[in-house]
Amino acid sequence: MKLVTYLKEEHEQLGVLINDMIYDMEVLHPDLPNSMNMFLTYWEDSFPVAQAGELMLREGTRSSNKGVALKDVQLLAPIPFPSSCRDGYAFRQHVAAARRNRKAEMIPEFDQYPIFYFTNHHSIQGPGEIRCMPDHFEKLDFELEAAIVICKHGRNIKAGEAEEYIGGLMIMNDLSARRLQMEEMLLNLGPAKGKDFSTVIGPWVVTLDELQSFEIPCKENHAGANWNLRMQCWVNGKQVSDGNLGDMDWTFAEIIERASYGVDLFPGDVIGSGTVGTGCFLELNGTGKLNDPNFSEQWLQPDDVVEMEIEGLGKLSNTIVAEETDWSILKLKKM
Repeated sequence: MKLVTYLKEEHEQLGVLINDMIYDMEVLHPDLPNSMNMFLTYWEDSFPVAQAGELMLREGTRSSNKGVALKDVQLLAPIPFPSSCRDGYAFRQHVAAARRNRKAEMIPEFDQYPIFYFTNHHSIQGPGEIRCMPDHFEKLDFELEAAIVICKHGRNIKAGEAEEYIGGLMIMNDLSARRLQMEEMLLNLGPAKGKDFSTVIGPWVVTLDELQSFEIPCKENHAGANWNLRMQCWVNGKQVSDGNLGDMDWTFAEIIERASYGVDLFPGDVIGSGTVGTGCFLELNGTGKLNDPNFSEQWLQPDDVVEMEIEGLGKLSNTIVAEETDWSILKLKKM
């Protein structure tokens, strides 16, 4: 099932996507919630009912004349108001390449435990314009990732049980202002201002039942499922990234296990995978300069169009827009 949130009469509306048509939840069943947050809160009751209604629509046993074309709606972030947002660090390829490019040894702790940080869940956005301040354009970067949403409350969740808590997968773009990020992390704290202005998710949530044919075993000495899903990114129509979700070393199940240790996870919590190998300009620029001293760095600029596609999860498109201001916090630094 593909769960979408779109703008309807100036309010968020939850629907299901079937063959490029969106059907409100009330079409599937009149008692289903019409917002994603409520749907996730009552997931164990709502999801089976929605599945049955979707099947009836597909089979033609329920009228399908109440749908609206996908092309005619404004999609919002599928989880418009996450209860929290964590981002992981799950791809060894990305971490190793980024450290190699800085002439640093691979950090051994990567292979010992999965880590994550909390980002600003109030800055979640969906498809469309991303408004950035002047300082954000000091090495503005995309990060190609996948994300999950938690669909039921849990605490101290073991990796072997974690998939019961995953409502579905979606694309994530963890936008990063690298100069701000690198400066503040010199103080061994963060990332904060380098990543708190926008995290993009979408275009919809794909439930795990639709991804069964893509499921593959996790890597040796790990636990939980993985999915063989190609991940790609284009900037202004030019492909810049090509990876695979199946290359995750730490699985979502293992990240959930660590995240929930002594802590409650709630429906609506979003957890990102971390950046796939080749999935950001920081890594690509470093590799380019390592191979060619004359390599010219690339960073996101105003009016750039960033398109991300993950097999089975759809395509997420955003346009970078510059705020009309010259205000800079970098200029406030005391010398």
